[in-house]
Amino acid sequence: MKTIRRLLLSLLLPALLLPTLASCGGVERADDFIETEYAGSTLYVYNWGEYISDGSDGSLDVIRRFEELYGIEVRYDYYSTNEELYAQLSSGASYDVIFPSDYMIERLRKEEMLQPLDYASIPNYRYIDERYKGQFFDPEDLYTVPYSVGMIGIVYNKTMVPEVDKNDPSTMTWDLLWSDAYSAAEKINFNNPRDAFGVAMLSLGLDLNTTDPADWQAAYEKLSRQSCIYLMDEIYNKMENGAAAMAAYYAGDCLSMMQVNEDLDFFYPSEGTNIFIDSMCIPTSAKNKGAAELFINYMLDPDIATANANYICYASPNTAVLTNENYDYAVGTEYFDILYTMPDSYEGRADATQYYHFLDDTTQRTLNRLWAQLGVDPGEGGNYIGTYIFMGAVLLLLVGGSAYMIYDAVKRAKLEKLRKQRKKRKI
Repeated sequence: MKTIRRLLLSLLLPALLLPTLASCGGVERADDFIETEYAGSTLYVYNWGEYISDGSDGSLDVIRRFEELYGIEVRYDYYSTNEELYAQLSSGASYDVIFPSDYMIERLRKEEMLQPLDYASIPNYRYIDERYKGQFFDPEDLYTVPYSVGMIGIVYNKTMVPEVDKNDPSTMTWDLLWSDAYSAAEKINFNNPRDAFGVAMLSLGLDLNTTDPADWQAAYEKLSRQSCIYLMDEIYNKMENGAAAMAAYYAGDCLSMMQVNEDLDFFYPSEGTNIFIDSMCIPTSAKNKGAAELFINYMLDPDIATANANYICYASPNTAVLTNENYDYAVGTEYFDILYTMPDSYEGRADATQYYHFLDDTTQRTLNRLWAQLGVDPGEGGNYIGTYIFMGAVLLLLVGGSAYMIYDAVKRAKLEKLRKQRKKRKI
């Protein structure tokens, strides 16, 4: 009861202080304040968790800097899967800038849920590498500005997985995640259907975008034989603390883990992998398009883009990042090859790297059915269900600005917990 009372006080106090905070005049203006017609407005940004430099561990607080520079208040929220983003937009949620992945962009575009961009208002778009323009999800370059590029692979503990030989591609395989030499608790797969089935399909040499039900069934059968745990955010604790031997995960996040635990290493399996591009977009529900384009242009500024690339540890599609003297993963650094070069075993193979594409309704239903049949606990991996229930109960008691302050307090508490899980040190 004391814990609940303390939590209530911590949530209610910011709400009670709301009138005082509002009377202070809003966003503080920086000495180099830039006057625009959007000053005094509010921008709603929806991004992945831990996917922007936020001021922790000496990094630049990118959002705070934008607010000071332009006098625009940013309401920043985050999601954990592309499907969660889609569900929010479909239910009528209004955001000005979102960061979906390629296949979700393809879906949003086909369903007319994205606005065309005015690239004249985004002059820093010139920094985007041509390789990432004209992609299948936006072939005419009308809706997107690439933000990051990544691939999935296996992070493993060298002291626990001696059979991996970085000079022998045959030892670097997806099938390692099915090895009977390790307990279920020591092997981690993704706790989301597209990536979990993707791992199984890659191990079987299948097309990640197949429409053949037999292929999806084969992947299901392989997953049903896998003795493992399914996690997302909680993977950091497991791998960084040496509680698990290996995990399938996104390369950028794996590099983050490796900087915490020196016993960890990483490889792209010899069978091939998924490659993805996350991009900044403006949904049709946006109410502040001009400020959204200003924000996107700001995110492409060489110094801002470098701060973000350093923080999230993913490859940057921004050419100005690679030549920035403050970039931690430039040519010659320890992790450049993981982020920017393909394994030798992928050379000359068109199928070595595959993008996810938007699945047709029939195939998506097949995936959903098989994922449900697999019986993975959607709450495992730290979805903080108890927090959400509690937050909802409190929100029912309050309205207006006070309710938002309580929501914001819970959101920040969750982010702080994630930050503690992912505390970095310099290479």
